[in-house]
Amino acid sequence: MTKREGPVRVAVLVSGGGTNLQALLDSLRDSPLARVVRVISNRPDAGALERARRAAVDTTVLRNPADPQELLDALRDAQLVVLAGYLKLVPPAVVARFRGRMINIHPALLPDFGGPGMYGHRVHEAVLASGVKTSGATVHLVDEQFDRGDIIAQERVPVSPTDTPDTLAARVLEAEHRLLPRVVLELARNW
Repeated sequence: MTKREGPVRVAVLVSGGGTNLQALLDSLRDSPLARVVRVISNRPDAGALERARRAAVDTTVLRNPADPQELLDALRDAQLVVLAGYLKLVPPAVVARFRGRMINIHPALLPDFGGPGMYGHRVHEAVLASGVKTSGATVHLVDEQFDRGDIIAQERVPVSPTDTPDTLAARVLEAEHRLLPRVVLELARNW
């Protein structure tokens, strides 16, 4: 492996408010290992875009998230791609281009409670309905299916008998904010 020159260039794909993006921006701000260089969204009203602008990070809003060339053009020279609340399936050509260098954060312990339509409160409602005693966050490699790539790391959180989807979501989100930057830094360290 050749010696890395400068921090690993990270592109973050987002659809929502961007709290995981903010965790990355905060954690990587002064890091010699990795730096968020662009943020890409499928929604022009995603709050994450404003977080990126405040951090002076380039932003792109996709006209057609299913167009692999548009997404590849937006990713440009990124070395690592992070899906942080991105709710669209990444086109297979993009997955192929970034195989092993594209990760996703999911608000449950995969392989359970993942797949098409399993995002946001739907995940936490399913966790609570199942009666499991533990939930958490998972970072996994992205492949051609929702939430099916190899698991890189997980952080567990207890499920309380008094939990609602909101209270469980809040605890899982705290775990996501710890786990995602830790995994990105570890991947960059081993680049």
